Amino acid sequence: MKEIAVIRYNAGNIQSVVYALERLGIEAVVTDDPDRIRNADKVIFPGVGEASTTMGYLKQKGLDTVISSLTQPVLGICLGLQLMCQFSEEGNTQCLGIFHAKVKKFPLFAETESILKVPHMGWNTVTKNSMDNPLLYNLDTSPFFYFVHSFYATTGPDTAAVTEYGVPFSSVLSNKNFMAVQFHPEKSGLAGEVLLKNFLKL
Repeated sequence: MKEIAVIRYNAGNIQSVVYALERLGIEAVVTDDPDRIRNADKVIFPGVGEASTTMGYLKQKGLDTVISSLTQPVLGICLGLQLMCQFSEEGNTQCLGIFHAKVKKFPLFAETESILKVPHMGWNTVTKNSMDNPLLYNLDTSPFFYFVHSFYATTGPDTAAVTEYGVPFSSVLSNKNFMAVQFHPEKSGLAGEVLLKNFLKL
């Protein structure tokens, strides 16, 4: 297998993705080198952090244009998904614009008027929009994954799966070679392993 690049930037939780890949027998390289990222067989864009400072860092390193121009399979995770959207309410941030979705803060009250605990933290179902997304092969129609986030991506034409937490949101987005998940596959047990294996087979 050719090189798997995990994008290094000023975000947390990158190492847990590397460990998850190691458990699958894959040794990934963590890098912010544009050429190495461009030449990788597959690219993973993970992270936990704040949108505006992170986009500032990506622009400073020239990684914003690198990520947007990639043609190989790319997987965004958590903050990675949000930064691949058009705009985030977190710091009023213009993002990469790969997905036709905007990122909003969870409301304090659900549509049922019950109080929402934010961040959304814990296990929740991910309901597929269609059965033909390769990232979701060999998974139940509504598998459980582990979430930790205070902002969510709206639903739209690139939504591949939806989760409900007060409001429905995009838990999986897909556009051409770009895919992203709001949950943490590296913390989601067997379902997370299946999803990562699916990505590695692309």
